[in-house]
Formats: sequence, structure tokens, C-alpha cells
Amino acid sequence: MSGEPRVGRIAPGARAALNYPGIGSTEHGQAPEGFPCLVSQAYLGDGLALYRRVAQGILSWQLQKRSGLRVRTDSDAVVPGARVVSGFGVGPFRINAPCEVVWVRRPVPGGGPQRAGFGYGTLPGHPVRGEEAFEVEIDAARRVVLKITAFSRPSNWFYAAGSALAGRAQRHVTSRYIGSAHELAAGES
Repeated sequence: MSGEPRVGRIAPGARAALNYPGIGSTEHGQAPEGFPCLVSQAYLGDGLALYRRVAQGILSWQLQKRSGLRVRTDSDAVVPGARVVSGFGVGPFRINAPCEVVWVRRPVPGGGPQRAGFGYGTLPGHPVRGEEAFEVEIDAARRVVLKITAFSRPSNWFYAAGSALAGRAQRHVTSRYIGSAHELAAGES
């Protein structure tokens, strides 16, 4: 039926506000006061073709999907304002993490130094409040690097009580993102 959401999509009208200060801060690399920031980088290889493959994967949710997260979104392409719910865990132990894309940078024509990617921020229902960005960069020597920047703090007392576990989960998911980026760089389908 036309009024029902498609499988893997977010229901129309499911709108809530971003729930943290400093919206868009990951684009410029400065977290708001009181929000710890984590930056992870990984060398992926060399060359413009590799850079473009990874950029395309990042801007089509492949980084998240390949990392083992269940991804529901209202847009097949990453665009400002797109909503996404990533889920991890199993059955009743699945945690859903709703976010909204707050900025996007697309590849530009030519082969000079550049970066592409996006940042998304948390919505109510996410276990943390904050923002995460996924970027691929190519420098003048044609080296390609993935950069993941995140700032967050627990969204409530329950998640604050499990902050050590949440930190390990974040590091685990980040390592999965890096593995996904290596797959994209290698052209694996």
C-alpha cells in the first residue's frame, strides 16, 4: 500500500529534534564543551579510484551496512536531513540508534587533495547524545585515509551506568567501520 513505509525505511512523520549542543561540530573538528571526542584514522591505500570507491560507499550507507549494523533509512543516498536508524545486537537485546544527517561533503571533480563524507547527530532514543562523522581524504601524494570523528556522552543514567561497556561497543563498531572501508577500498562487493 502506498501509505505504508517500505521495509528498511523509517516511517514518514517519525520526526524528532537533534538532542545535543554543537550541531555540525564534526565538520570542523571541535566538540562542544563536556563532550569527549574520539578521532580514529586508517590508511586505506593510494589513488583517486580508490578514494572515489570509498566516498561512494560512505555516501550510500555501505560503511554502516557492511559493518554488520542493521540500517533503516528514509533515503538511499546520504543527504542533509536524512534519517537513519542503525541497530546492533540480537532479538530483545537489539539497541536502535536513530540519527539525522547534519552535513554532507561530496567528492569534487579533479584529482587534487579533497575529502568526502558526512556527519550525523543523535535523536531521542539513541543510547548517547552527540555526533559522528565518516570522511575519506586524499592528499597531494594520493594517499587515502578514512577518518571517523565522534563526540558523545550517555543519553541517560542507565547508559551512563554502562559507560565502560558503551566505550568498548563504540571501539568495536569503529573497528568494523574501518574493516568496511578496507572492503570498499579493495572494490569488494
